[in-house]
Amino acid sequence: MKKQVKDFGNKGMGFTDLVSYVSETGSSSSHGRATFQWGGTIFALLLLILNRTGPRSSLQTTLLVFYLLTSLPNVFFNIVRGEFGYWLSFLAVAAHLFLPEGFPVSRFILFVITPDYVAKGLRESSAGCIFCLVIGVLLVLTMFRDMREVDYCRNGCHCFCYVLCLAFLLLFTILLWG
Repeated sequence: MKKQVKDFGNKGMGFTDLVSYVSETGSSSSHGRATFQWGGTIFALLLLILNRTGPRSSLQTTLLVFYLLTSLPNVFFNIVRGEFGYWLSFLAVAAHLFLPEGFPVSRFILFVITPDYVAKGLRESSAGCIFCLVIGVLLVLTMFRDMREVDYCRNGCHCFCYVLCLAFLLLFTILLWG
């Protein structure tokens, strides 16, 4: 049986077209869940990068890793939870032995060692949406707490990008609820 290829013509493929195409072809989940998974993952990864390049907050990094556990697209989640993830975890632990300050291994191992019923329960139920909303609110609160410091928003572009990514993260989480 041949898969039907969608023709986008000359108008190009936008982000929503890409998400709907991926959800139609490779995923059995609904359109809202696929949008949440792809959009939430992209903006959570951007927030992780911004968190590591700007003023570092360990709490924000940990919260974003929990968010990624819940929002990672099924394709990547299955890869990380499989044999590849086991080897990557082993290498992460080995790297942590030599670079304990610069390599937070415990956050990555969370993907691999989380029991299946917890990981899949958070990903496939409404409890996952509530969990992501709580994480989003906690991220906003920690951002406001950190903004009270004088040096936090010295780089206006970094602060603006962080707030924008956080707003999109909350938007994709709210879209999952609807």
